[in-house]
Amino acid sequence: MQLPKKTIRFIVYGGSIASILGAIWYFTRPAPPEVELAAVTYGNVEATVVNTRAGTVKACQRAKLAPALGGQIARILVDEGDRVEQDQILLELWNADLIAQRELAERQLSMAQERRRETCILAENAWRESQRTQQLVNKGFISPQAAEDADANARARQASCDAAVSDIKRAKAQVGVTEAGLERTVLKAPFAGVVAKITGEVGEYATPSPPGIAMPPVIDLIDTDCLYVMAPMDEIDAPKIRIGQPARITLDAMPEVSFSGQVRRIAPYVTEVEKQARTVDIEVNFTELPDNPLLAGYSADVEVILDSREHVLRIPTQALRQNSKVWLLGPDNTLIERQLETGLANWSFTEVISGLKDGDQVLISFDLDEIKPGIAVQPKAPDTPLS
Repeated sequence: MQLPKKTIRFIVYGGSIASILGAIWYFTRPAPPEVELAAVTYGNVEATVVNTRAGTVKACQRAKLAPALGGQIARILVDEGDRVEQDQILLELWNADLIAQRELAERQLSMAQERRRETCILAENAWRESQRTQQLVNKGFISPQAAEDADANARARQASCDAAVSDIKRAKAQVGVTEAGLERTVLKAPFAGVVAKITGEVGEYATPSPPGIAMPPVIDLIDTDCLYVMAPMDEIDAPKIRIGQPARITLDAMPEVSFSGQVRRIAPYVTEVEKQARTVDIEVNFTELPDNPLLAGYSADVEVILDSREHVLRIPTQALRQNSKVWLLGPDNTLIERQLETGLANWSFTEVISGLKDGDQVLISFDLDEIKPGIAVQPKAPDTPLS
């Protein structure tokens, strides 16, 4: 049956219009959305915990010193920034009266020693005289009374000698008392370090702190050769931390580098601060120090390494969605949802135990609402494995 010419023309025209519309749609259709992808690679993964608030670099030894006695400052023998040795004198109070008392005690000691020498010589001579007198009594030349008198004199002389020895001990004790008093007017460095600050001036009065009342120290001494970081960790993370675990330390003053450390102490109590999370303070030693000198008081962050695994399959942690799922780039550039079994994880990487293989590409950008599994996408740029 032959179709009418009008019908044939309609079909031809209609096919042409459909082809044109199809071509227009093809060339004007929206391009697949560009997405950011990351390759699944092998690398190291660590499980870590970090401090909740900024930590602080502290000195192993820091002493805020003041003289044991109150008095007027006579001499300050150091300047701020000076490095001092242990037992070096830093400051002296006015102590002329105590120096005079020491000189008096030393003279009394000298006199006591001379008296002891005199009385003990007399005692030795009296004993010899008593022995000679007893020999004469035995021969009948003199009466027994003379021997008794000589013996009594010898014992009396010996008692004077013994008393002189006691006087020497008392005089030495008095010298020790005055020396102790002078020591209390001299401020010495309890350890080698750097003078951080001096608050007193020559002529001012330095007052020791009464019990329960804090007074400003005269000299602040810091041992800069031994530093550590004290950092507050969330109470939830505290049970995971152990003494000896490795850690990384970063300083706001040196943001471009990090330093290795080791946990040396965990506080045995939880710190409760109003309107802040409850924390446990830990102390981390530097196992390596920077070339630039560190200053006590620097703010620092601590990342404690709980566990570490080398050369494992990993993905960027930001690629994970709820319930350990990822969106995987399929062979036709469509997204496929994949369930994973994961292991160690931190803010940067998560270990993949199963569900992916080396070289797979996963989505790490979720900022477009139209992106979902099953749609075609276009990578933003050639993928470069993350290090």
